[in-house]
Amino acid sequence: MVVSLGLIVLLMAFEVVAAFVSHSLALLADAGHMLTDAVALVASVAALRLARRPASGSMTFGLKRAEVLSAQANGITLLVVSTLVAFEAIRRLIYPSGVTGDIVIVVAAVGLVVNGAATYSLSRADRRSINIAGAIAHVGTDSLAFGGTLVAGVVIVTTGLREADAIASLFVVLLMVKTAWGLLRETGRVLLEAAPSGFDPDEIAHDIVENPSVESVHDVHLWLITSDFPALSAHVLVKRPADCHAVRRELEQMLSTRHHLEHTTLQVDHASDDVLTMGPTPRSSEERAKSS
Repeated sequence: MVVSLGLIVLLMAFEVVAAFVSHSLALLADAGHMLTDAVALVASVAALRLARRPASGSMTFGLKRAEVLSAQANGITLLVVSTLVAFEAIRRLIYPSGVTGDIVIVVAAVGLVVNGAATYSLSRADRRSINIAGAIAHVGTDSLAFGGTLVAGVVIVTTGLREADAIASLFVVLLMVKTAWGLLRETGRVLLEAAPSGFDPDEIAHDIVENPSVESVHDVHLWLITSDFPALSAHVLVKRPADCHAVRRELEQMLSTRHHLEHTTLQVDHASDDVLTMGPTPRSSEERAKSS
């Protein structure tokens, strides 16, 4: 990730200079997208380090969701940048400006090579992390954007169509919006504690009830704490004279092997027992005085 960050920052600086020299909005749009890539990579590294910190105090899960917040911030940044670029691109479609096509072609070609190297470097990271997946999506989208910019440069040189630069910019905007929507959708599901994709709460509840000792199951909650960290909690009622602890161990083993759920919290009671839903019985003032 550090190698990719270095490549992205160098290419971004080169592209900003070339954009002003050639008066190309497409190159400036690419540079803006790459700025979000650089921010995404910096945030990714910081979030991964925060996520490694152990749980303490009120942070009972530690800071594992720091990477989710980082990925969501990347999505929001992409939307803001895409809005600004789209506004300028539409203005240039109405009032075209002169663009130096040769410079656009050279920069786009260099960008494809450098961005390909950065993408290869990032592909070696753990893609199960939504944070890293977001960074890869950023950098991978740049490769397509550079391809569109290269085509725009060739069109300008061969036909003199100045609007090609603005059209390529709008193409980059579409890629930004698509990437941003994917990041915001996935991070939103995590923060709203929806069931992770690939996990069906009804199917899991059915598998729990399939145990011959289980009478019923309710209050099934399935959510994602952070990337590749699904969690489940449920209240299970078992038939007498089944051993509640033995049934719980069987269910935990089944959830682990069949559904790959390692972090489970199961409250297991006998079906004929009254389930306590209230807190401890308040003590009298004399009892509190003795205990103090």
